[in-house]
Amino acid sequence: MRSNRTTRAISATALGLTLAVTAAACGNDTGSDTSAQVSTTEHNDADVAFASEMLQHHAQALTMVDLTMGRDLDPEVRQLAEDIRGAQAPEIETFTDWLTDWDEEIPSTMRDHANADHEDGEAGAAMEGMDAGAMDMPGMMSAADMTALEDAPDPEFQDMWLEMMIEHHTGAIDMAEAETDQGQYKPAIDLAEEIADSQTVEIDTMETLLAS
Repeated sequence: MRSNRTTRAISATALGLTLAVTAAACGNDTGSDTSAQVSTTEHNDADVAFASEMLQHHAQALTMVDLTMGRDLDPEVRQLAEDIRGAQAPEIETFTDWLTDWDEEIPSTMRDHANADHEDGEAGAAMEGMDAGAMDMPGMMSAADMTALEDAPDPEFQDMWLEMMIEHHTGAIDMAEAETDQGQYKPAIDLAEEIADSQTVEIDTMETLLAS
């Protein structure tokens, strides 16, 4: 016959194993819940807001890149502008595809207004046609900002462009981080992380160019 001490020891061991298994199961459940929030097929309101707002944000960045055409710029700034175009133009198409697949409205952008209403492509005038909500996005330039950039003489244009693009990128990073925190659709979260990483590097580059 087992002694009471042996019985108590066996019971304590069994209890310990039960607690360990339960803790592990809870840990696994927590992980499963977290994983379930991210989906390769499902999306939420944060994903829609990210795609819709970043589409408009990118459109303004491309308009700022357009304003570099014909300007007397350092080669490094010229290359940076083309890098921004090369990255953000395809991303606009991606956002448009997502919104279409989700049966969401495709927002108009300042580039749409510039093409439809302003044959001369005046950036400030195109901004005036945008919804007020677009102005509230982090880092978004106002109509006055865009007009000032467009009208800036060459000796002032490059530094003004870099300063404004740094502010614009900083806003995009804030928007991307909101998506990584609140989004559900994995491709959107992944793209948000890429945007935050790449634009952080570009900010460092622009700050170096301003200081040189």
